[in-house]
Amino acid sequence: MRYISTRGGINPIPFKETVLMGLAEDGGLILPENIPQVSANTLDLWRGLSYSELAFEVLSLFADDIPGDDLKNLVEKAYSSFSHPEICPVVKKGDIWLLELFHGPTLAFKDIALQFLGNLFEYLLIERKQKMNILGATSGDTGSAAIYGVRGRQNINIFILFPKGRVSPIQELQMTTVPDQNVFCLAIEGTFDDCQYIVKSIFNDLDFKKKYSLGAVNSINWARVLAQVVYYIWAYFRVIESEKVEEVRFSVPTGNFGDIFAGYLAKRIIGKGIERLVLATNENDILTRFVNKGDYSLGQVTSTISPSMDIQIASNFERYLYYLLNEEPSRVREAMEHFSQTGKLAFSAEEIAKVKKDFLSASISQKETLAMIASFYEKTGYVLDPHTAVGVAAGFKFKDERPMIALATAHPAKFPEAVKQAIGREPEKPESLKGLEEKPKRVKVLPAKIEKVKEFVAQNALI
Repeated sequence: MRYISTRGGINPIPFKETVLMGLAEDGGLILPENIPQVSANTLDLWRGLSYSELAFEVLSLFADDIPGDDLKNLVEKAYSSFSHPEICPVVKKGDIWLLELFHGPTLAFKDIALQFLGNLFEYLLIERKQKMNILGATSGDTGSAAIYGVRGRQNINIFILFPKGRVSPIQELQMTTVPDQNVFCLAIEGTFDDCQYIVKSIFNDLDFKKKYSLGAVNSINWARVLAQVVYYIWAYFRVIESEKVEEVRFSVPTGNFGDIFAGYLAKRIIGKGIERLVLATNENDILTRFVNKGDYSLGQVTSTISPSMDIQIASNFERYLYYLLNEEPSRVREAMEHFSQTGKLAFSAEEIAKVKKDFLSASISQKETLAMIASFYEKTGYVLDPHTAVGVAAGFKFKDERPMIALATAHPAKFPEAVKQAIGREPEKPESLKGLEEKPKRVKVLPAKIEKVKEFVAQNALI
């Protein structure tokens, strides 16, 4: 399997190179030259596999330059740290299925990709006798999951930018209380979009990127998206077997388009079975406006109780744009240049019709989110975190005879204030979150300036 850039400016490269490159050197995002579609016979063989076994089979389609035994070990090691034997259990509550993605070390769906990616980075760096400085931005969960994926590992330092005061207190504590000396947390005086812009700008400085061996853990890294494809196929098997049906829908709370893009890939890989994906946003609704009206235009970032989705510039959108624009890199490059200059993109009626074959979408207000947490708890006794509640609320808007699977993206204990506001009490706190407040914090506050972040990285990088 060879990989290309959405903007067409790199020669095809193997999987290992994509992992280390992160953002393509022409500023685009990396994608496979083609998306494999598996046969009905293969799907039958996959149906009864454990999560780790299925992950190995799916990843093998895309990572064919890693020996099978090595890839199997990387996968098994990644998921050995999860607290549930099924890794990602699928449970039915009332009229909806929940795909629980929060049984990893930081209690969020990002662990599923980042435990694997941390192992993969270490494996490749040891193999090549190289060092890496990981640079990433987080709106909440990516940061802690990335840190837990690489903390204490050989040949890696990690620098995580987060918007000061705009992530949940527990999310911040999970990042800033990690004592390992290869971890650097940077609280940026701005929004998540500022953090993301700084990171992308630094990666686009190819001399700086090369000098400091920068690597990416954000979902701009192809390996992260790929690891997330697995749980869609896993949940699809579980639900069609239980419900005796052939098609399902998924509802995905998303701000960055990475998680739902993994669902789009899963839909393409299995050929049929995933009828459509419900794209669920909060008040930061740029993606909902795109799906429903073909309007992809920047607005102000609104702070909400689902902070991981408080995003206006969806960094993975460009990957889907590549397919929407008929896999023509010149059109993608032109569109992204136009967006950079004007902050908006418009789409034809034909293109919007194409989008609607893959996606449905709804924007869920904060009031609706709290109401969903409350009513779902009252009916089922199950406590939703605010991001999952956005997905469940949107899922119910498009519920038909097909089973609806909502992605439960974080443990509710990560957002105790929102849960208490909805149901009158905080959720029970898992062991891993107890005592975080008492631990010493390590964090550096910086202005939202590219040069200031570059200076800090240069002073603390492994070289």
